[in-house]
Amino acid sequence: MRTKITKFAICAFLAWSCSGLQAGGLPDPLVTPGAVNPDVNPDTMASTICVAGYTKAIRPPAKYTDRLKQQQIALYGYADRDPRHYEEDHLIALSIGGASADANNLWPQPREGLWTAREKDQLEGVLHRMVCAGQLPLRQAQQAMAKDWIATYQRYVGDR
Repeated sequence: MRTKITKFAICAFLAWSCSGLQAGGLPDPLVTPGAVNPDVNPDTMASTICVAGYTKAIRPPAKYTDRLKQQQIALYGYADRDPRHYEEDHLIALSIGGASADANNLWPQPREGLWTAREKDQLEGVLHRMVCAGQLPLRQAQQAMAKDWIATYQRYVGDR
């Protein structure tokens, strides 16, 4: 009996640890570490991220992100393989200078659960406004989002 429990515990741990999604809705930093757009920096913000329509102009085509989402759902080991249940999301938001088409900055974020795309979208808007208003340094916002977007949400938006 003890052998079966131990084998089950090991298999459960391996399935969780290799799933690509960490506890609480964060992407695995080894799979999705985040990446920034080299054209966005403190000197170019006024002509890039702080211009209305910027993110729409650089967003990768759905054909690319849909194909990547399918690949990443498999890579992340999600049991639910329905792509409609995920948003292919930029870990470092485009609105704060995240890389547009770099797979290191894109991940299939679940649409359901405790921390989802809805909360992350809210955080992205707050950080964008703060960065463009000069209230938060660009690199600090990018690093915070890449490291732990949930903790960043709690710091800048508040508890849910």
